[in-house]
Amino acid sequence: MAIYHLCIKIISRGKGKSAVAASAYRSGEKIKNEYDGIVHDFTRKGGIAHTEILLPQNAPQAFLDRGTLWNSVEKIEKSKNSQLAREIEIALPKELNREKQIELVREYVKDNFVNVGMCADIALHDKNDGNPHAHILLTMRPLNEDTTWGAKSKKEYILDENGEKVKLKNGNYKTRKINTTDWNEQEKAEQWRKAWADITNKYLEENSIQEKVDHRSYQRQGIEQIPTIHLGVSATQMEKKGIATDRGNINREIKHQNMILREISRRIKALLNWIRGIGKEEKTENENTKSTLTPKENLLSVLENLIRKNAENHNTDLEKYIESYQLLKEKNITSLSELKGNILALRDKNYKTTRVLKDVEKKVDDNTKLIEQAEKYLKHKDIYKAYTKLKKSKQEYFYNEHVAELILFESAKKYLKEHLGENKTLAISKWKSELITLKKEKKSLYNQILEIREEVEQAEKVKTCIEQLQEHSKQLTQVKWNELDL
Repeated sequence: MAIYHLCIKIISRGKGKSAVAASAYRSGEKIKNEYDGIVHDFTRKGGIAHTEILLPQNAPQAFLDRGTLWNSVEKIEKSKNSQLAREIEIALPKELNREKQIELVREYVKDNFVNVGMCADIALHDKNDGNPHAHILLTMRPLNEDTTWGAKSKKEYILDENGEKVKLKNGNYKTRKINTTDWNEQEKAEQWRKAWADITNKYLEENSIQEKVDHRSYQRQGIEQIPTIHLGVSATQMEKKGIATDRGNINREIKHQNMILREISRRIKALLNWIRGIGKEEKTENENTKSTLTPKENLLSVLENLIRKNAENHNTDLEKYIESYQLLKEKNITSLSELKGNILALRDKNYKTTRVLKDVEKKVDDNTKLIEQAEKYLKHKDIYKAYTKLKKSKQEYFYNEHVAELILFESAKKYLKEHLGENKTLAISKWKSELITLKKEKKSLYNQILEIREEVEQAEKVKTCIEQLQEHSKQLTQVKWNELDL
């Protein structure tokens, strides 16, 4: 099944990143960063299926060498927090062969990035683990006509109502920053995401593959589906080795629930299409042929007659007719119109239950994360305290000895601050109690979903009975017409 994934990241010097290092890692090459003198050697890295560089017309040909390209970027960016490159990571459709995957990425990159002035460094990765993907590193500074780097932005004077420059108290004039390109606009990200979906679908169709991808979220597509939770690096690595994790188990449970939700929606849609189809069939019936079943005809009476006739003939479907009759009687459904209303109510019930289940699932995930981070914080708190009390001369050695614990503490501290704000109370017992309650609610909602599936199955049995009745009536009518012709 073709999947959609497109992730946009910024490689920033302020976050300790390097464009040279990023390119070397993704391409599996050895490149020296002239900015800091560090040599990045990833020649032993496996899973690299294809690499290439695409350049706009006004780029120097020397940039076809990725070391030259990214060292030029590192050199032109002077600030310690400069944004060096934009990375776009995309999942490749497994349904296409390698040649088509390369053509797909190349066309996408040319149309959306190279043609507007960006240099693109492409690397396709495939470890034969079912996850072929591509990394696209893009320059963020435009090129001038003379192949030199241009400015990312320029200053523009702010004018008053008389068209005069506004002077500040310090003697300078008031200005604003104007970007020289629209590459950082929020709308661009949406355009690039849609463009990848469009071109992927084009290639799938051209290669006679029925699968389609969609860049929109399930919510925007109108699909009620429970989103899976983020696994994290540790759980992902364990799952790849075949070791089941708590988060992996949660995702497997969510995927199973989504499969049932999709199944129910599909079956309800089929039932509604069937009922609508009966009305259309009745209109197209021959005027001389009596209608087999009208929307307002009493279904209970029809089934009673059917049961009576089949009881005399000892029909094997008798039990099914009785079951459908009892269901309709129990729900007080006497006509096709009322049956349609019952199915619509099932659809609405399924929709509402799914929405509540989604909300509860999110609360479960939020509580679980809060508990996990609070426990990490408390576990490594003493090590962090010991680190802060040391003299600076001894801190580096201590940090290297306890780097994992200190990183986990810092990340937990940051997470708790973002989610608790000024409230420093770690109410772990309370959160665990809430989690137990949420899990019970989740189980109850899931059971409601299963009950809805049972009701859909019962409605399908009624549908089968009515179809058999219609077919039998049509056969009898045809026999009468044949007799008239004779």
